[in-house]
Amino acid sequence: MEQRAKTEKVHVIACGAIAREILAVKALNRLDHLTLECLPAIWHVYPQKIAPALREKIAEARAAGHDNIFLGYAECGTQGEIDRICREEGIRRVEGPHCYAFFTGTQKFLAECGEEITAFYLTDLITRQFEAFVIEPLKLDRHPELRDMVFGNYTKIVYLAQTEDPELQQKARWAADYLKLDYEYRFTGYGDLEPELVAAARAS
Repeated sequence: MEQRAKTEKVHVIACGAIAREILAVKALNRLDHLTLECLPAIWHVYPQKIAPALREKIAEARAAGHDNIFLGYAECGTQGEIDRICREEGIRRVEGPHCYAFFTGTQKFLAECGEEITAFYLTDLITRQFEAFVIEPLKLDRHPELRDMVFGNYTKIVYLAQTEDPELQQKARWAADYLKLDYEYRFTGYGDLEPELVAAARAS
């Protein structure tokens, strides 16, 4: 029975930027056998750190007896490194190039993104941590003159919302004003993330 319990668990190694959403999907779908381990959300800004850390965490998970591993990452700017890991390890990841795509629905996003090349996207997490994810890494707080240099070719902020939170909507509007961009709100919910996690859990 102990060995069966181990093999039935699904261990998700994910980006901390989607930890809340994974836990919400887990609760909504009663995926009690899903366990979650996250890498730092701020690595969204430093994708070169992701693949080496994933290799380390996968090795640790294997050593701990996790036979079923799923990566809570899209491609995420790793230039194919996550896909290489998936092939070598025989595991799956969330489909899509990044979280903006799978929250929207990857097929829908890819069909529409060509018409929105001047859009800057926010999710709940990036809205909540706008200072840490955008302002501070780009040094806009110390060098406001960089704002127009970095965002001069953008025309709008599109807030892809996972939850209907008035406070986050207000902050997203503030972010648009801060960057001097138009503002658009779209409620996506959890998009493709939910069926991907449910499918990974059921496959166990």
